[in-house]
Amino acid sequence: MEKSITQRPAKLKEMQSFKTSQGHPKPFGSTVLSSGINFSIFSRHAEKVSLVLFKTGRGGKFAEIDFDPRHNKTGNIWHILVHGLDTEVRYGFRIDGPRSKKGVWHEFSPDNLLIDPFTKALSGGTDWGTPYIRINESSPEANFKRRCLIVEDQFDWEGDRPLIIPLEETIIYELHVRGFTRHSSAGVTHPGTYAGVVEKIPYLKELGVTAVELMPVAEFNENEIENVDPITGLPLKNFWGYSPQAFFSPKAAYAVNGRNGHQVVEFKEMVKALHSAGIEVILDVVFNHTAEGGTGGPTYSFKGIDNSIYYLLNKETGEYLNFSGCGNTMNCNHPVMKNLIIDCLHYWVQEMHVDGFRFDLASVFGRDKRGEVMENSPLIEAIAEDPILASTKIIAEAWDAGGLYQVGRFSDSGRWAEWNGKFRDDVRAFICGREDTIPKLATRIAGSSDLYEYNLRHPINSINFITSHDGFTLSDLVSYNTKHNLNNGENNRDGTDHNISWNSGAEGPTKSKRILQLRERRMRTLAVILLLSQGVPMFVAGEEFGRTQNGNNNTYCQDNPMGWVDWNLLNENAGLFRFFRLLIKIRKTHSVFRRSDFFLQNKKEALNEIVWQSLSAYKEDWSPACKTLGVLLYGGGDSSESENDFFIMLNGDKRLRKFNLPVPRHGGKWKRLIDTGQNVPDDIYDESEAEPVRDGFYKVQGMGAVVLISSL
Repeated sequence: MEKSITQRPAKLKEMQSFKTSQGHPKPFGSTVLSSGINFSIFSRHAEKVSLVLFKTGRGGKFAEIDFDPRHNKTGNIWHILVHGLDTEVRYGFRIDGPRSKKGVWHEFSPDNLLIDPFTKALSGGTDWGTPYIRINESSPEANFKRRCLIVEDQFDWEGDRPLIIPLEETIIYELHVRGFTRHSSAGVTHPGTYAGVVEKIPYLKELGVTAVELMPVAEFNENEIENVDPITGLPLKNFWGYSPQAFFSPKAAYAVNGRNGHQVVEFKEMVKALHSAGIEVILDVVFNHTAEGGTGGPTYSFKGIDNSIYYLLNKETGEYLNFSGCGNTMNCNHPVMKNLIIDCLHYWVQEMHVDGFRFDLASVFGRDKRGEVMENSPLIEAIAEDPILASTKIIAEAWDAGGLYQVGRFSDSGRWAEWNGKFRDDVRAFICGREDTIPKLATRIAGSSDLYEYNLRHPINSINFITSHDGFTLSDLVSYNTKHNLNNGENNRDGTDHNISWNSGAEGPTKSKRILQLRERRMRTLAVILLLSQGVPMFVAGEEFGRTQNGNNNTYCQDNPMGWVDWNLLNENAGLFRFFRLLIKIRKTHSVFRRSDFFLQNKKEALNEIVWQSLSAYKEDWSPACKTLGVLLYGGGDSSESENDFFIMLNGDKRLRKFNLPVPRHGGKWKRLIDTGQNVPDDIYDESEAEPVRDGFYKVQGMGAVVLISSL
């Protein structure tokens, strides 16, 4: 219940004054109450806190209100209720405190105006690429680049609820909100925006994906990169956005009208529209570091609020520990930071209706205040066990930039799924024609039991991917041996050298028909492996029609056609799009590709579910020299005649190889559904058009895949 009390009037440094009262420590941030607006912020070590208020527009402050520590503080939380304040006000905090000394490293400064960590939206930054800078030497506060907005939840969701699509039914489509529709070929009214994504919903439905995974949408500064493209001479941008300034705030520049908090409305409209189409929204969230960087980096928020609480620091030197590769690392298992992360996730689920999260460099969550790996991370367990998040998808990128790699062992909780980097690497190695790949490939196709079965998890804990935003596109994976990142302005030093790629015989663009056909065949074979393996498939926007980044495997700074989806390719490579669309349909139609449990092992019944072979029917070959794999899947087990059997043939050799075929059950006959060695439209058929296989063998082209379906 709101208190109405009289206290010593808060000190006002400007002419305009307001009636204030004690306020409430919770919830954090700004909260609209019947009698005013409550402001609350944590700072354990602060000695002085003030609230700085601005009107809309470009003016300086119109009031600064000091918090009285005797009345406006509960424990380590500073709070105040300001009466009669218009909700269109903008605000920031000024915090001062002790200077650093060995062992206790602070970054307090009375000159800094700070972003509220719990703000739901920021002013400015509405026009992508336009620096939000004010120059007013007589009023330093007027130069404050981003101000906090007060957002009221008055959106009409019209009954929208989370879709809660089971993981085994999920097909994830990773996209960049701006890059998805920014290219002129996108044909949308509002390119590069949340609304642009909405305009592409009919396309997403036609393709058949069930979830979009949005690269970071939390506020960041796209202009923070100072490099220029040495080839074009043009300035580079922080395009990807893995550099958050405000965890709760959707990026204003992704809105058609990102002013006055309308970016929140447009984000919600996008989510509601996607849900109406049966498509979930998963957010790529970055809690492992912030845009403040390391020593010498800017102070936006956490550094100036309580540096030693929020960041991992070297206790002896005060240097920021860097397990993120971006200069700083959040102190994620400190109770204050842990609670902030949980509160943030709650907000995106409850108020923004998102369906899940992919956690960037999530292994940082397992580090203690010294950066050492913990056996049981409080944050990882808290996310898994949180009741509000119980129906959401939680996906870990199970490694960090400090060398910690936890794929298969990020958490024992069945709630956590993981980006399966081993699936990516093992499948890539196979399609490069390397030796000793067949045993690993079989394990990945069957759901990676080596990673997820030992602690009673399931194939659905594996997010299978071959490409992601980070690395080569699918087309580049079969077209380049090495990265070509000179445009990034870092002398080709950035980006991984561990691409596990093969250019099919020529580096980059070629006119060779033979090489182009091989590349197309390899892309289709990779798609077959991805979408017909056990686990949850994920691929990147544009892969389904051959998007390229010209061999750049780290387009974090490429806000240009290299980083955007070129929709012209949809027409040029219509056959590849058709292949993906029909392949997704096959996966959705047949539950044998969407198991929630592993195939039975070391039991007689296993023969009724899966059988492995090489070229000879029923005969396995796990030798290092073998490059062929046959997978016989019994749809529904021995007791059912209502589901089709499938036989998948994969040839990682450059030569054509002949597979002897096993026999389908119940007197059925094999029909050819897919052959990536064939030209369009014979590379894939709708089931009703599948052609009978009349021989007891089948010849598979080099680097090709063939899928047979049994008649019932």
